[in-house]
Amino acid sequence: MALIAVIIFGFTYLAISVQRLPFLHLDRTSGAMIGAVAMVALGVLSVNEAYQALNFDTIVLLLGMMIVVAYLQVSGFFDLVAFRLVKNVRTGYGLLLTVILASGILAAFFVNDTICIMMTPFILLVTTRSNVDPKPYLIALASSANIGSVATLVGNPQNMLIGSFSHWPYLKFLLAMLPVAAVGLAIEYFTLKMFFREQLRRDLDPPTLVDRQKVDRPLLIKSIIVSAVVIAGFAAGVRLSFMAILGAALLVLVAGRRPDEIFSKVNWSLLLFFASLFVVVDGINKVGLIENAHNLLSGYFSVSTPTQVSTFSFASLILSNVVSNVPYVMVVKHWIASFNSPMLMWLVLAMSSTLAGNLTVAGSVANMIVLELSKERAPFRFWEFTKVNGTIALLTWGFGTAVLLVYGAMRLF
Repeated sequence: MALIAVIIFGFTYLAISVQRLPFLHLDRTSGAMIGAVAMVALGVLSVNEAYQALNFDTIVLLLGMMIVVAYLQVSGFFDLVAFRLVKNVRTGYGLLLTVILASGILAAFFVNDTICIMMTPFILLVTTRSNVDPKPYLIALASSANIGSVATLVGNPQNMLIGSFSHWPYLKFLLAMLPVAAVGLAIEYFTLKMFFREQLRRDLDPPTLVDRQKVDRPLLIKSIIVSAVVIAGFAAGVRLSFMAILGAALLVLVAGRRPDEIFSKVNWSLLLFFASLFVVVDGINKVGLIENAHNLLSGYFSVSTPTQVSTFSFASLILSNVVSNVPYVMVVKHWIASFNSPMLMWLVLAMSSTLAGNLTVAGSVANMIVLELSKERAPFRFWEFTKVNGTIALLTWGFGTAVLLVYGAMRLF
């Protein structure tokens, strides 16, 4: 039975890591779903065990946030924010700083992948009308969306998982990770200035960069109010999943828009991906594979908290790129309790698995969204993107690890 589970697990992770298996016409979601079904069909898990493996807190949290963000999108919120931010920007350096701050801050509260979907076309429009190279700003968008998302438990899918598993209070997590995100964005800004010095020296063509987007004002006001209530609920300690789905339900009730229009914008594929991975990971956990892997690696984690922080952070940086950060978090959640300071190590996992997303092109979905949406207007070569984003990843990860080592030395968590 253990061998069957390992084979299913290997197939699933191959589908996830490669992103697409052309000879089977499978993508990461369908590969994970087939792996989950195989765990039950081949007897590794019973049907009841598969149902029990699902973490509904995470799925409901993700669903609720996607619905809230969909209402903000339809209302014109993101278009309006983008327009207001850049309408008075006249220099390349100013536009770079604006993109970094806007995408970093928005990603912390409204999920990094969504921000990349919203802002990539906008950046292409601005740079086309201003007759400047879009590449520095596209890289800034991808990397800052990842960096900014590390600040909260709803900034990205892996942090949502960590919030469900660890029960970290939303506000306490934000205060702990805010220095990592804020200084990380500053590191990103100066790194991009170094790589794109010539392109950023160009002034933007005045006077109007973009046209004002159509905004549904009544829906915009309702969406902003409900979003503020949701974030306030998070900060007050209300259960994340309940607060997110409550916000979604309130908007469905008061928005005055057809719900199917909004539901069509929900990434149902991502929800299926999460549900399937819960089953696959529970299957390999049942046969003892995760426990055996932990026993094999536990010697490298030492008995010293600083060594544990450094070693686990480095392992997470590498393995999050090998198997993708979401499945990596699902696997290593079982290891956290064995560390000297479990609450601190949840922070290490959140920081390193998120900032690892900038290390390679395939390191995060945010990167792939930006590259896919901009490939016609600004195609990137692999090394062209990786050398810049990879540098940002290593510098921000190094700083984040140093911050968490200080937390450990001060025994804050």
